[in-house]
Amino acid sequence: MSQKITLKVNGKSVTREVAPDRLLVQFLREDLALTGTHVGCDTSQCGACTVHLNGRAVKSCNVLAVQAAGAEVTTIEGLTPATGSGELHPMQAAFKECHGLQCGFCTPGMVMSAIDLVQHHRCSSEAEIREGLEGNICRCTGYQNIVRAVQLGAQNMAK
Repeated sequence: MSQKITLKVNGKSVTREVAPDRLLVQFLREDLALTGTHVGCDTSQCGACTVHLNGRAVKSCNVLAVQAAGAEVTTIEGLTPATGSGELHPMQAAFKECHGLQCGFCTPGMVMSAIDLVQHHRCSSEAEIREGLEGNICRCTGYQNIVRAVQLGAQNMAK
């Protein structure tokens, strides 16, 4: 039996019928075609599906779409201004500048987690950043450039 939900996704109100067992990640990717949110493990271990739910980072493979009813969701696509200018969010720009990505699969979730880390937690040292991102797995980079990107992103977000 499906249920009608309304939520705000990337600043726009969305109303859809969803099955009670539909995951938020499935809703975003399959129903709304927001494929920047990746499915990496389906067990909330890798962080590739991280989005912001009411301003906090969550793993969307671990949240039912019906649990997000009435909430505000921001995906990686929602970080950039809708002006079409191509301007990146300061954290995205830092990942680009510091080469904090290789294959790019983990990058959307890593960026969303990094923004949450900067906005809601102390994260100035390399150790604090590594600890704060421990729920996000990158199989390519070795994390050094990711840590540098988060440090630069934090500086740029403070401006």
